[in-house]
Amino acid sequence: MTVAAVVTLLAPVTWSPPGVDLETWRAALAEDVVDLLAPLPQIQPAIAAVAADLPLATKIAWPSTRIYPVASPTIGAALRAAEADGHDRAVVVLADAPDLPAMLIGKLIRPLSSKTVAVAPSHTGGILAVATRLPVPEWLPDLDADSGDVASARRPSPDPSQVVSAPGWHRLRGPDDLRRLDLGLDGWDATRSLLT
Repeated sequence: MTVAAVVTLLAPVTWSPPGVDLETWRAALAEDVVDLLAPLPQIQPAIAAVAADLPLATKIAWPSTRIYPVASPTIGAALRAAEADGHDRAVVVLADAPDLPAMLIGKLIRPLSSKTVAVAPSHTGGILAVATRLPVPEWLPDLDADSGDVASARRPSPDPSQVVSAPGWHRLRGPDDLRRLDLGLDGWDATRSLLT
């Protein structure tokens, strides 16, 4: 039984470590997120990508991974793509969190048994992931991944208690974020290989 679609969102990446090509870096980050999600039980892994990023999505997808073409690389577009695919719950994860612990996905999905939306903040600012029941609530704004937060999701809700904060994690968006990588966690091999 599939509990939710979990969608990796290929949003723009604007920074890479010195000596690492930006597109190579972006591909490694995304590959590690996809590799984390694909084998998780009871979810439908997916990738949301604009037309220019569909070759990257195809390259890093597992056989079980669905690819959702979207008009814009936004959280809202990815949620609507999962809705159109027939799911009743969806999680969208930004593709620049390569060492994300898998248990955080469960902590995003679990509140949807009684709440409408769960938002996981990024410890480096903005949003890491959003989970919601589908169809996407009409009042839910298209949250900005780089500047949004739990409050911006809660503010327009007719019942703010239906929007909860889930445990956060970091995204890699600048040089200071590298120190946050958890070297003790398994996985994130593609990103690790570019840093060693």
